[in-house]
Amino acid sequence: MKEIPERNHDLLRKKIYIIIFRSDTPAGRLFDLSLLFLILLSIFSVALESVATFRRDYLTYIHIIEWTCTIFFTIEYALRIYVINRPKQYIFSFYGLVDLVAFLPTYLSFFLAGTQFLVVVRAFRLLRVFRILKLSRFLSEGNILKQALQNSMHKIVVFLATVLTLVIIMGTIMYLIEGPHNGFENIPISIYWAIVTITTVGYGDVSPQSPLGQFFASILMIMGYGIIAVPTGIVSVEMAKATELAKKRCPACRAAIVDSEANFCSNCGVDLKQIQTNAEAQKLQ
Repeated sequence: MKEIPERNHDLLRKKIYIIIFRSDTPAGRLFDLSLLFLILLSIFSVALESVATFRRDYLTYIHIIEWTCTIFFTIEYALRIYVINRPKQYIFSFYGLVDLVAFLPTYLSFFLAGTQFLVVVRAFRLLRVFRILKLSRFLSEGNILKQALQNSMHKIVVFLATVLTLVIIMGTIMYLIEGPHNGFENIPISIYWAIVTITTVGYGDVSPQSPLGQFFASILMIMGYGIIAVPTGIVSVEMAKATELAKKRCPACRAAIVDSEANFCSNCGVDLKQIQTNAEAQKLQ
């Protein structure tokens, strides 16, 4: 007698899993599109709440929309944890944390005024549009960019440390050359000027007046053009490496799959969709 409720329980979890995590079914696609609509609606309502006229005339309606979306996202988050075999893996994943933060600020607004505006982080959930619309090519390119940034992180950190040292030295030199009477009132302001100059932004609110100061400023400007190109080259090299490593391969013969949307391997003919379906079914076991 106990097997029937357990079997019904497993069937229910499987149905919910397909609706929430699978966008290749009518119910799953409808759920995801409804989710995207509510995300856009909630972000739009929060933006309107920051406008004084809308806040004065339509605050009640804005709160109704916000709480409706929040309750929906809370239930959805709980269901995602319910149907996954390893909930911790989802909870501490990127999307799991984004899903949590998506509804948390509304509840925090009871204790900290103004935190409801932080729900704009729900915009991160719009990244699911690539999965919903089957734009897997964009997802793979996003993973390549992520891998490239991770691989180049140490080099970029060293580069940024070098630039930081340079602007501190140049800012201090400019403070000694120009002084407070030319706008360089202290070393922090001088360092700010060096950062603005080396990044070629050039606000112009602080500028050297003496010939020696202008000479040093010219050197820093020229160095800025070369410095900007360095991290670009670092990331470009890592992206080329990540692109080669990220090529999708057939689970059976390990041949590279050119078309990410292909149903069968062009080399051995294995059914790729069936393998994917079997892998997802194992998550529920």
